[in-house]
Order: sequence, then C-alpha cells, then structure tokens
Amino acid sequence: MKIRVDDVKKKRIELIEEEPAEHYPSLAEMEQAGECSFTSPLRAQLSAIWEYDHVRVAGRVETSVRLSCSRCLADYDLPLASDFTIFYTQSKGESLDEEVELTDEELISASYSGDEIDVDPEIAEQVMLEVPFKPLCSESCRGLCTQCGADLNAGECGCDRGEINLKMAALKKIKIEK
Repeated sequence: MKIRVDDVKKKRIELIEEEPAEHYPSLAEMEQAGECSFTSPLRAQLSAIWEYDHVRVAGRVETSVRLSCSRCLADYDLPLASDFTIFYTQSKGESLDEEVELTDEELISASYSGDEIDVDPEIAEQVMLEVPFKPLCSESCRGLCTQCGADLNAGECGCDRGEINLKMAALKKIKIEK
C-alpha cells in the first residue's frame, strides 16, 4: 500500500486494502518457517494526514492465523487485530554513528524518501507483533503427559506424575551398599 505525499499535503487520505499474507515478505517467511499459517487475508484500514513536517498514518490491521499450542500441540485459530499510529518524516540522508536516546515519538516513526510512502513493512510488522511468542490454545491448557504423551485437556491418563525434582532425579538411581 503506497501513499502519495503530495495527495496527503492537500487533504486527509483514507485507504482500505485487503491482501493475502504472501504479499508481505516477512509474513510469508513466518509461514514458511512453520510459526503460523494465515487463514484469512490481511485487511488494513489507514488514514493519512499531513502535520507540520511529517505524515501521520493511523490505522488498523486485522487477520487470523492458525497456531499450534506450545503445551498440547493442538492447532487453533486466533484472530489478530492491531491499532497503530506511525509518523513518517522525510529522510535527509544522514547517518548516525553515535548512540542517541529516542523519544516516544521517534519510537513510532519511520522515514521515507521520494514522493511515495510504502506502508507495507509497517503493516507486516504490526501483524508480527501480534503473533504470540508462546502460543496457548487457552490459559488453562494442561498440556501433554510427560510419561505417555496423552492430552491432559481430554482427561487424566492414569500415569503417576508425582512431583519429581529433575535436579535430584539422578539421585534416585544411586544404590548405596552398607
């Protein structure tokens, strides 16, 4: 999705776009790596306006993904949605060689060059931030039995899973002769 800077300087621009995840290279890489699979296209709604010396883009992106629970390995669908605001400033071609402290506004800003702003990288980034690092089908997921591998969410398996301190488990095997 591209925004022409000259159009934004004249009036507020409203954009709506629906694209498959494969349109965004970083999301396609996530899918190929097996981190998730996108079950619906990304729908992005943006509003762009010129403010002082920058373009403010406010928007919302929505999609849904299929994830594998990190406890019980069951697949489940998760809707994702993110509201965001990004300030685009014209790139002046300068590079920083020293460490600088960024303000809150600089943390949500990006630069552009030329007469168009490509918002696709920021849209993909918003989706990537919403995908959980450790996906859980529910907060109360009990996971798999460490003995037999049964799904404990379906019911007890009958295995003795007494509290074992793994640090001391090797001591159970030691036989002391008197």
